[in-house]
Amino acid sequence: MGEIEDAIERAGREAFTRQPPATLKGQISYLMKQLKTARAVAAELGITADSVNRYRRGARKHPPRHVQERIDDAVRSRWQPLIRKRRRQKAAATDGITVETRARFGYSAPVGTTDDGRFRRLTVHLPAEYARRLFDAREQGAGDQQLRDIVAEGLQEVYFKDGGRRAAGLEVALNDIDYFDVSF
Repeated sequence: MGEIEDAIERAGREAFTRQPPATLKGQISYLMKQLKTARAVAAELGITADSVNRYRRGARKHPPRHVQERIDDAVRSRWQPLIRKRRRQKAAATDGITVETRARFGYSAPVGTTDDGRFRRLTVHLPAEYARRLFDAREQGAGDQQLRDIVAEGLQEVYFKDGGRRAAGLEVALNDIDYFDVSF
């Protein structure tokens, strides 16, 4: 996953109204309820069905770190999907998203102005139109560059052009992302 897709995923996790199970036994039990069989859970986690059953019974309590991370990710990706969906729909319909980033922005501007790219740290609220486009592109499997282009266009219109009040011929590209976070 790219930086933007990871940030959208993190923002969706912030929508939880209840925390997911914290214990290993609780996490495995939750995955068993979701996926129905130990074999399906094992395939999801990349371990054996016997290991899944040992974790569920409590016979084995400390999986290797990489397995624990897979378990955490599997639980979080399935936890409260309707709440995350409602939050995304609200952001795409009315609220919009807030983008916080430190990145190098490249410019193509009219003659006589600077087009030197430089790092900037921005926190900008983008309207619902950009949130909708970003979520739709992500659902359709768009690559990281397409997601960057949508965010760059939103930042260009809202921050750099100030809604059409300045910098009429400016084109902005989002390059070299140092930090990227989204909230909705």
